[in-house]
Amino acid sequence: MIGVVVVSHSPELAAAAVGLARGLMPPSEVRLETAAGTAEGTLGTDAMAIVEAIGRADDGEGVVVLMDLGSAVMSAQTAVEFLEPEVAQRTRLLAAPLVEGLFAAYSAATIGRDLDRVCAEAEKAVDAKKKQLAG
Repeated sequence: MIGVVVVSHSPELAAAAVGLARGLMPPSEVRLETAAGTAEGTLGTDAMAIVEAIGRADDGEGVVVLMDLGSAVMSAQTAVEFLEPEVAQRTRLLAAPLVEGLFAAYSAATIGRDLDRVCAEAEKAVDAKKKQLAG
């Protein structure tokens, strides 16, 4: 099953996003992990914490990583460089919006979609909001 990692500067934001996704879906066996804040308890991101979260989320089928802001992207990119090559190959960093992308990825993974499909669902997650706002 595809794993999901949320990278955020804020542990509270990550926990809330994960809580929302879990709360809106039936119970799931998807490994949903967070890497948020710094070891010192401040706002920020930590590449090694992301490596660890990917490791917890990975069961061999792949992991998608969603990030909140710019330096979270840089930290996630750095984390991928520290992964074993085979894990790095099945880890995808997504440009999807955090909340909508998380919900879409978690939903798709829950029903057993493969890595490419989970990525596609997350990446197009903002489309529904765009259509709604367009009228």
